[in-house]
Amino acid sequence: MLQVLLVDDDSEFTEVACQIIEFIGHDVCVASNLKEAKEWLNQQKFDHVLLDFMLPDGSGLHLIDFLQQNHLTPYITLITGHPSVKGMLAGLCGPKVSYIVKPLQREDIEATLNRKSKKPKIQNSNMPTLHFGCLVGESKPMLELYTMIERVAKTSANVMLMGESGVGKEVVANAIHACTGTTDPIVATNCGALSKELISSELFGHEKGAFTGAVARKEGVFVRAGNGTLFLDEITEMPIDMQPNLLRVLENKRVIPVGGTQEIEVNCRVVSATNRTMSELAEGKVIREDVYYRLAVFPINIPPLSERKEDIPLLAEVFLQQLNQENNASFKWQEEQLDILKNNSWPGNIRELRHAIHRAFIMSDPTSEHIQLPKTFISPFASAGNKSAAVSAGQTIEDLEKELIRVTLDKVDGNKTQAAEMLGISTKTLYNRLHAYGDFTV
Repeated sequence: MLQVLLVDDDSEFTEVACQIIEFIGHDVCVASNLKEAKEWLNQQKFDHVLLDFMLPDGSGLHLIDFLQQNHLTPYITLITGHPSVKGMLAGLCGPKVSYIVKPLQREDIEATLNRKSKKPKIQNSNMPTLHFGCLVGESKPMLELYTMIERVAKTSANVMLMGESGVGKEVVANAIHACTGTTDPIVATNCGALSKELISSELFGHEKGAFTGAVARKEGVFVRAGNGTLFLDEITEMPIDMQPNLLRVLENKRVIPVGGTQEIEVNCRVVSATNRTMSELAEGKVIREDVYYRLAVFPINIPPLSERKEDIPLLAEVFLQQLNQENNASFKWQEEQLDILKNNSWPGNIRELRHAIHRAFIMSDPTSEHIQLPKTFISPFASAGNKSAAVSAGQTIEDLEKELIRVTLDKVDGNKTQAAEMLGISTKTLYNRLHAYGDFTV
């Protein structure tokens, strides 16, 4: 029998959840906010805490900090009704933190609590610090990044995140949001994945009957974000002729749904992201100057992994412990393996490192405690980079981009969805690039 603390301000949910928890044989106490949860934790010991991510008096992250500061070690499962924050919560999955998303069924609660009963094997090594609950690294570039996050989080300024594909721009967006302490959600949308016809509906919403297929009224992401954060990924992939509509909202803090006549006030912070460089923004005609200055009130450059290689062992430890927890395993790194990871180029940055560790984990002998790294780490980015000696004067950026796409498509046997993921762009963007090349074939 487990002692369970359920922390959630949704009374209907807690009533049903308590019935389920008691039915499957566990004791449960309920807290509707952080204050009540801390009072329970000061009174008795709990084996498992089911913790709502959004609470009336703060974020569930604050209770995790309270547990760590008081050396309390229950298993924690974060609950959220906002699937868009899963990226951040996944970064929180250390040895004793997992997450589930509402709506929950009995099977979800039972499986979650049974994870504690299984007593998974956990590495004894210290878990690296998770800054803002999701960022890992103690290098100088990362310490500077933490300072910028802390300072901008105290304001309402819009932020533009810039950096190579795979550096973790969405994770940084989540860190900024978490640092504000708001109980409103972070809502994310990918501007590169939307057709021109759907962008206005996604951003601003639409009224019933506004266009063919609009069978019901829909709120746009600006409204859904409330007083929280709106994360606009791949902002530079938004068609240039649609950007004046975005500019109007950024200036006036009001939206008009497609097919509507009434203005709706909005009050969210906008965090946008792009993998384009400053020179590309200036010369590529991918973003209007007036839109840029509205979005980039506080621009942040996120360092590539090549500029923070001393953080690679810390990242590797976090990723491995997360995989151990998810799979009831106890793999450990050897020092020479961490050196190998540290000395690799990782042109795909943290995303590539995480995927490489995941592949190694899958291929390792489950009866051993030692992870088995491959002899080489194959990457289409590295392959393209190895051809740099063949680059000659007069070649255009389009030529180099076309070759990179060709190498990537060759590697995945023409699978465009997989190629887009490896390239760090949306499938729609990849098709647009292929269409632009005209006679381009794999």
